[in-house]
Amino acid sequence: MNLSVSSFDDLSARIAAVRERHAERRPGTAEGRQPVHTVYVPADRFSRSTPADYGAEALRLLNTHTPGAGSFGAAFGLDPEIAAPVRERVAAKLAAEPVEDVRIDFADGYGTRSDDEEDAHIAQVVEAVGAAYQVKSLPHYWGVRVKSFGGGGHDRAMRTLDGFLTALRDRLGRLPGGFTIALPDVLDEHVPLFTEYLERLETALGLPAGILRFEIQVESPHMIIDGEGRCPLPGVVAAASGRLTAVHFGVPAYTAALGLPPEERRLDHPSCDFARHTLQVSLAGTGVRLADGGTEVMPRNDGPDEVNAAWAVHAGHVRHSLRHGFYQGWDLHPAHLPSRYAAVYAYHLTGVDDVIGRVRAWREHAGTAAPEPPAVAALTARLRRGVDCGALDESVLPAG
Repeated sequence: MNLSVSSFDDLSARIAAVRERHAERRPGTAEGRQPVHTVYVPADRFSRSTPADYGAEALRLLNTHTPGAGSFGAAFGLDPEIAAPVRERVAAKLAAEPVEDVRIDFADGYGTRSDDEEDAHIAQVVEAVGAAYQVKSLPHYWGVRVKSFGGGGHDRAMRTLDGFLTALRDRLGRLPGGFTIALPDVLDEHVPLFTEYLERLETALGLPAGILRFEIQVESPHMIIDGEGRCPLPGVVAAASGRLTAVHFGVPAYTAALGLPPEERRLDHPSCDFARHTLQVSLAGTGVRLADGGTEVMPRNDGPDEVNAAWAVHAGHVRHSLRHGFYQGWDLHPAHLPSRYAAVYAYHLTGVDDVIGRVRAWREHAGTAAPEPPAVAALTARLRRGVDCGALDESVLPAG
């Protein structure tokens, strides 16, 4: 029996509606550059020169403890064939752009202060940001982390953000680009409330609608699986009304909430892998980026044993994140910068000729106008990430 095409018009319309709803919920990956890290600096320690100071200290540690390619490769467990180019590029990065993303921290890294003291530090930070902006020394991405809406910190969080943005508007007359707000220890109920607060704040300050965007830090197991056995994160994305840029995984609080012993509260624990995979599955295609947590191991002094031990742990954690598709993580100390870039750059340089060859071979076969299949698009994205962070030269990217 042959049916006319018009017999299926109602089904066709319903199928198209399904496609449109899916495209609205899952518009694709985020566009633009993703930083390889977010560096957290307590608000009372932030100054105009903080990013450069971190880079200078990281470069000093690099030159002191790994003066050549051999010691560098040994410190970070690199293949001898790539140790020299990786070291050269890491040193250049530390001199030119040591910090890609910074959060000026008014939360855990800052602690609880009196209102007068925190207000004074807001004024200090505004002056530092204003001065850095005027001499073009702000990192590509930057922002503040306020206190959590949980545990009674919401009033202080709103006061801090209001005071900071008001003073910065008065100081510069605008909000510099790349600004993001970090909201820690989030529950799904916090997100619509924080979104409404940002809407009201924009109106009160005369800021363009939607300019205030934020990231959340997932630190509770209930944000992975809620009381009804579902992952609440897709609902969180919807509740943020387009303002949510990233979800960061808070390893220390998450592993503590699971009851893991202190020595097992680490980024590469299997329970963290489960959480990371859940984040990936629930947020794939939403345009919300993912960032891994940080390493709390830091050198206690300048001794070679201390520094190299901290580097080994941190580089191992960065590699673990990269293997699981998390291309951004937290750095908490200048000593983390050499190990961050050593692991990231080695990742991008390892096998890069094969990646370039596969992308070029497909393009030569299909032509530059053809849409890239997912596998080729993933390889191209890898090359783009390598170029963005300075591991690779622009020439590796396919033409067109």
